[in-house]
Amino acid sequence: MSHASHPDIVKRLKRAHGHLAGVIAMIEEGRPCLDLAQQLHAVEGALANAKRVLIQDHMEHCLGEGVDQSGRAAREALAEFKALAKYL
Repeated sequence: MSHASHPDIVKRLKRAHGHLAGVIAMIEEGRPCLDLAQQLHAVEGALANAKRVLIQDHMEHCLGEGVDQSGRAAREALAEFKALAKYL
């Protein structure tokens, strides 16, 4: 199922992908460890932000609206939320 946030998430992941490729090149070039650590931190941040947007979108649209519109039992939505929470 595609969500309105997916294009933004794809952009974020592509940006992280490019950043990661840059880090690999930096390692191969023998760049200083401080520079590498800073860039890896940026990659981690980009991935964390993409994950946050994905999870928030899922909670809002799939769990929240799904319970209201499809009549799913609250118990099922809670179980799905618990499974999702381990990725927060």
